[in-house]
Amino acid sequence: MGIRGLMSFVENHSNEFFTDLKLRDTKIVIDGYALFHRLCFNSNLELRYGGDYDSFADVAQKFFESLFACNICPYVVLDGGCDISDKKLKTLKDRAREKIQMAHSLSVGGGGYVCPLLIREVFIQVLIKLQVCFVQCFSEADRDIMTLANHWNCPVLSSDSDFCIFDLKTGFCPLNSFQWRNVNTIKGTQDCYIPAKCFSLDALCHHFSNMNKTLLPLFAVLCGNDHINLPIIETFLSKVRLPLGATGSKGRRHHRVLGLLNWLSHFANPAEALDNVLKYLPKKDRENVKEILCCSMEEYQQSQVKLQDFFQYGTYTCPATLNLDLPEWVLVALAKGQLSPFISDALVLRRTILHTQVENMQQPNAHRVSLPIRQIIYGLLLNASPRLENMSWNALPSQPLAFSEVERINKNIKTSIVNAVELPKDHSDLSKLTELSLARRQILLLETLKVKQAILERIPSSLKLPISVSCYWLQHTESKAKLHHLQALLLGMLMGPLHAIITSPDKEDLQEDGARMLYEEFQRVKEQTRPGTRLDLDTAHIFCQWQCCLQMGMYLNQLLSTPLPEPDLTRLYSGSLVHGLCRQLLTSTSVESLLRMCPEAKQLYDHLFNATRSYAPAELFLPKGISNSKKRRQKKHGTSWSKNRVGTTSDARCWYEGSNRFGLLMVENLEEQTEVSEFE
Repeated sequence: MGIRGLMSFVENHSNEFFTDLKLRDTKIVIDGYALFHRLCFNSNLELRYGGDYDSFADVAQKFFESLFACNICPYVVLDGGCDISDKKLKTLKDRAREKIQMAHSLSVGGGGYVCPLLIREVFIQVLIKLQVCFVQCFSEADRDIMTLANHWNCPVLSSDSDFCIFDLKTGFCPLNSFQWRNVNTIKGTQDCYIPAKCFSLDALCHHFSNMNKTLLPLFAVLCGNDHINLPIIETFLSKVRLPLGATGSKGRRHHRVLGLLNWLSHFANPAEALDNVLKYLPKKDRENVKEILCCSMEEYQQSQVKLQDFFQYGTYTCPATLNLDLPEWVLVALAKGQLSPFISDALVLRRTILHTQVENMQQPNAHRVSLPIRQIIYGLLLNASPRLENMSWNALPSQPLAFSEVERINKNIKTSIVNAVELPKDHSDLSKLTELSLARRQILLLETLKVKQAILERIPSSLKLPISVSCYWLQHTESKAKLHHLQALLLGMLMGPLHAIITSPDKEDLQEDGARMLYEEFQRVKEQTRPGTRLDLDTAHIFCQWQCCLQMGMYLNQLLSTPLPEPDLTRLYSGSLVHGLCRQLLTSTSVESLLRMCPEAKQLYDHLFNATRSYAPAELFLPKGISNSKKRRQKKHGTSWSKNRVGTTSDARCWYEGSNRFGLLMVENLEEQTEVSEFE
């Protein structure tokens, strides 16, 4: 992120450009994207198994508890979707390629950093649980973060080097020197503080001959950032003789940073410096390059957005959305993090990016399994605003249903065209979607997941959506799930209810003892999975497919204003646990022996298993030898081995329409769902 080479350069000059802080008794504006990445990658969390979300949630909770202990009031600002200009598309594609390479490295036992698929949603759930104030911007958040911090005269916490360029009144604290795990006490008092370092823009300018700080945005765009990558700038850099000044061996890798800062320090203002840049370029290119550079420099100026209004009144005006004519409920839900940036990208750009996980790179990407769900989501977004229909992306009038998806193919990316499903009129007006009854919204969700409402009657409300998604996953032709995969997944879902029993003051001692024993056994399985265990790629891919289904099931549920309760992701799936349980179930353990110590968990597991088994292919329950021979016979005769299986793309429309015939007739007679008391 940010400006290439700048952060490492300023950190190499820490004594000159940073001051030590004892942070306490203050507001702080936090770059949410930078924070959850930092916590994910710097907390010794397992990244190969698709996410130990419980461990991540615990780390995130401890982080904020450290702030609270020092009377630091955090305001978290999250990036939204891509800018409507789509100016970062090349950068985003480059990062997608890098992520694929790192995911592949992790999958074969190497190193790398890939965020688990649902880490952002887990982070938001932690913020809600701890009542941390947060907002999700409509697009990139950097300028809005700067503007809010300056309004409140408080520091910014991030790892993005762009904040070394912004003119922040109270400074920028980099995350890698923010010692939240090392809370100290002021001698002779009970007051706590967090040791931190604060970057000084004035010190940087003083170091470079007291240069005018308004020159720094031009430095950023010449050096190269996420918004601009002009090849012609290399022409300028190859012709101009950049003065390096006095530099030791450590500075050699920062030649461009040093040279540009020294060169720019000779000019009084940005206009003079820009004229001197342009004179090195061919005359025919100068006006166009000048316009691009000036627009890019604007990204470092104050934003018109007033996020303080959101934190005070629960709403704010975003100038970028004024000309889009989007429904008000959508804008409010986006700001509150109740809709994902995936939705705004699909809505505004008709383009989404499907993030790669640690999966089998030789198989089709794991997101293929959830394509029919995305086609329904796209169908709901088709008629959002007449103004959107006239925008530049709609350059193919012959394909009015088309959306594009950036996805993995082998170890590279490609852009695929996907058609939305056309929905009935009362479902296709986004502005009126919230006016549909709960029953109608619930039926649309369940029909998309190909699940009948009756099977959820004995499922706790918090697990209704994950179980519905699991039924969808089992039906899909690309899912190669076996019995031990389903068993391990459902056993992992018991962690949340077990944790609730252990931490509840109202449970009986006998019940708590059994729950605690099982919870501790699961923790042992999880810990044994981590050190040096070889990754089973096929199993990893199957669980990646399940996570893709859960992600899109959640996004559809959110778009329909949660007709099913949103699950607590923090204890729903732990990759290390589920992979470890898979190994045990294949070798030495049975479900019955694991659950013998806790009858309540066994009862809930039976409800979960019975709900999903009716959607599983019959061969899932056959002995291995019989299963393989049956598959060979069906392949030979060209027959399908499960009438419930669902195809991957064009089936989505007929799937929805076919089920819709019985579904809408059920609306008037939809009964209240039966709740399970023990494990709610």
